[in-house]
Amino acid sequence: MTALTEFQRLEAQGSWRETPDAQMREVVVSLGEATLTLMDPRSDRPLSHWSLPAVARLNPGRMPAVYSPNSSGPDETVEVDDPLMIEAIERVHQAIARHRGTPPRRLRGVVTGLAVLAMLAAGIFWLPDALIRHAARIAPPAQARTIGLQIVDDLEREMGPVCQRRTGQQVLDWITPGLVGSQALVRVLPGPLNGALRLPGDLYVLGNDLLAATPSPEAAAGHLISARLARDDKAVTLDALRHAGMMASLRLMTLGTMPRDALAGYGDKLLDQLLPRPDLAALPAAFAERGLSTEPYARSIDPTGAAVLPLIEADPIRTGTMQAVLLTDPQWLALQQICAG
Repeated sequence: MTALTEFQRLEAQGSWRETPDAQMREVVVSLGEATLTLMDPRSDRPLSHWSLPAVARLNPGRMPAVYSPNSSGPDETVEVDDPLMIEAIERVHQAIARHRGTPPRRLRGVVTGLAVLAMLAAGIFWLPDALIRHAARIAPPAQARTIGLQIVDDLEREMGPVCQRRTGQQVLDWITPGLVGSQALVRVLPGPLNGALRLPGDLYVLGNDLLAATPSPEAAAGHLISARLARDDKAVTLDALRHAGMMASLRLMTLGTMPRDALAGYGDKLLDQLLPRPDLAALPAAFAERGLSTEPYARSIDPTGAAVLPLIEADPIRTGTMQAVLLTDPQWLALQQICAG
């Protein structure tokens, strides 16, 4: 810190006491750029150098002004009665106080820059996902169902159009409420899926391979129950919206619709992943509630039964649960032929 320009080279008479017990001694007090120098007036030899920022006045408002090289104690003091010198020292201290109270311009710039970077990082990394999660959380059932149907459209590009034979769909619509809920909708795709997949809007898709390769409807029913327990509707909606992106999610919240191509490629992404399955320990109770055996479902996953032995051993039908008749033979045949002609 330097002295003010108008006071550079300022000198005044003063009385210096080197220690509290020493006699007062006449000195010349010289105000430099960063120091207060006390000199012998006869030889001009410096007797003491004080750092200007550390100089403390011990008797504010009283004359002569008494200064110490620091505020910790008056071991060394100098008395000055020259008004110009006193004013110069006071103004230097005021300048120091202002300087300490205001961050340097470069530091302010760094702090501002870091704050801007933090906000940008929040905007880039946190805000998009937060907005998407909010969109998934508030999406009403009708919007979620629309998202699910868009995913079915995308799956059709890879697996072929949804099977629509009327008699088979009637059977499917009749059996669905007892398996996965009254608001659920199940569609069958002609390609292989190796199970059932839950989509947004309480929408489920089955692969026709599951209907064609099993001798009874219990395996297909088991895969629908498993898909329902594996993930809830909000979770599958969130995954779909993350694929669609922030702008599509924002449009969904504001206009109620998403761009037609927002979910393009999402069907392929789902087909490339393993079907989500719940904890096997949660399945027996759900099957028992519906009067179903777990064994047909387990054997459709692993025909040998080795990988699903706990599920086979926990079969509720083996422990006395009354087995329900899911479908009559004509109904099962109609369902198996849902993709025919």
